[in-house]
Amino acid sequence: MRQRAVRDQQRLDSGAITSPKDLENLQREIASLAKRQGDLEDVVLEVMERRESAQERAGELSGRVASVQSKIDDATGRRDAAFEEIDGEATTVTKEREVVSASVPADLLKLYDKLRVKEGGVGAARLFQRRCDGCRIELNITELNEVRSAPADAVVRCENCHRILVRTSESGL
Repeated sequence: MRQRAVRDQQRLDSGAITSPKDLENLQREIASLAKRQGDLEDVVLEVMERRESAQERAGELSGRVASVQSKIDDATGRRDAAFEEIDGEATTVTKEREVVSASVPADLLKLYDKLRVKEGGVGAARLFQRRCDGCRIELNITELNEVRSAPADAVVRCENCHRILVRTSESGL
């Protein structure tokens, strides 16, 4: 567009065009080209400003992404460490359970495992202050008397949740 405007201006300045009508048309075309060039330059400036704004925003977002990624990496590291700790504890508890289960009669262990599956992972509950810690329901006086009269090595179960009741010296019986 600039080259065309320069070429038209050179034709106008050279005096090669003598017709007043052609001169007037050439002058209008040069003015039109100048206006069009100004409009395009304004568009270019607007695009450059928008580009600069977009680059600033991209830089800001990149910083935020880096910050979030850092937090993700930190959380992932903490999660992995917790998994390792949990796996270690699970291994230890599994070994301890094997040792303890070897000393428990097979039929009692079978009952416990069956109840544990049925009751969502808890097959035995502590009897504490007349209350079953499994279902949190207080035993009535009849049930409590049955528990009191049962031999120390007898398997006693809660009438409500059917878990094995573990009697301790803290049970108050």
